[in-house]
Amino acid sequence: MAEPALGSRSRDLYERAKRVIPGGVNSPIRAFDPYPFFVERAGGSRLYDVDGHAYIDYCMAYGALMLGHAPEVISEAVKAQLDKGTLYGAPTELEVELAELVRRLYPSVEMLRLVNSGTEATMHAVRAARGFTGRKKLVKFEGCFHGSHDCVLVKAGSGAAWLGVPSSLGVPEETARNTIVLPFNDFGALEETFEREGGEIAAVLVEPVMANSGLILPEKGYLHLLRRLTRDHGSVLIFDEIVTGFRVAPGGAQERYGVRPDMTTLGKVLGGGFPMAAFGGRREIMEKLSPLGPVYQAGTFSGNPVSVAAGHATLRYLIDNGSRIYPELERKREELTRALADLSEEHGLSVQVHGLASMFQVFFTPNPVRDHASARLSDLRRFRAYFASLLGDGIFIPPSQFETCFLSTAHTDEDLKLTIEAFDRALGRAASASG
Repeated sequence: MAEPALGSRSRDLYERAKRVIPGGVNSPIRAFDPYPFFVERAGGSRLYDVDGHAYIDYCMAYGALMLGHAPEVISEAVKAQLDKGTLYGAPTELEVELAELVRRLYPSVEMLRLVNSGTEATMHAVRAARGFTGRKKLVKFEGCFHGSHDCVLVKAGSGAAWLGVPSSLGVPEETARNTIVLPFNDFGALEETFEREGGEIAAVLVEPVMANSGLILPEKGYLHLLRRLTRDHGSVLIFDEIVTGFRVAPGGAQERYGVRPDMTTLGKVLGGGFPMAAFGGRREIMEKLSPLGPVYQAGTFSGNPVSVAAGHATLRYLIDNGSRIYPELERKREELTRALADLSEEHGLSVQVHGLASMFQVFFTPNPVRDHASARLSDLRRFRAYFASLLGDGIFIPPSQFETCFLSTAHTDEDLKLTIEAFDRALGRAASASG
């Protein structure tokens, strides 16, 4: 399989990076063979690398850039804030206004705390749930990604209870033993687990729409079952909406599917391209946090005024223009997913094409994809050929089969036309790649 044509400056920078940065990248999802391109600048729907190549971007910083690269509304807000200072170590009026905007869009979030990353948000949400319930056990789902803290870097182990085992060195086995890992969309496994251990489960942490095993949607009634079981057993239901928040609907997956969790984590779109996340939920849970209660959480950069300015500008823009933005993004996504399905059939490929709102992914498998295990049956060789072909045609998607593609308001109909033409060539090359 031919590798994409990448430039010599990116290759040289990668060699330099490997000497001072593990694997040459500051996040493993940025790595791909033979080496990643290095970005010089970005604008609108496009990335520009150090070798002068331009790419239509469907990674969009893994979903964070709802308004595209360097949108004027965010740039202006950030520039205005920079003149006022970058960090205070004291509260600001704008962070209160931002929290009020979030609460307006997410009625389940009665109170919230701002943090700096999705990892922080889920870590503190789990701690708050454990402090509130006085219980230890956490239920998560195989293939859902919730950051890189110990209790979520756990995979399913053997045995009927799906007891967790560490998925990374450095995670103590005794920590993993308090995490139960279940298959997503498995109604029976969920009911059996709560029947057996419901009184010990502090929280269920779930991506209501899986976006880290590719894009996998919840089956009808699954999220409602989660809600009923957690309520009946006094467990805290945490929706990890780091990816889906503000993207699948203004009020996220909980608005789209009509399920109200006890706690929510938000990030990516919330920060408008700057590092910011949040966790929040029912007042009685959030009031357990210091300085009101005994659950400790703190952070020097939490509520950073530059990130808050970017986030506030993003949410205001989405609120003011949402009636136009969300239907338009869905229309464009439907055009891309329809093209992927039709062109795959023309090339004799059996694939699964998933899409929701402005998110989509194609799985190179003839089998339905409903959980992590079925996603892993995908033909990765075909995906690599597809990815390499698209990159060579100036289309950048996440390098892994197990990620999700994203549209932004900056993507134009001309971008879609060029992308669909590239899909045709890429699927042809995928069809010729031996499985």
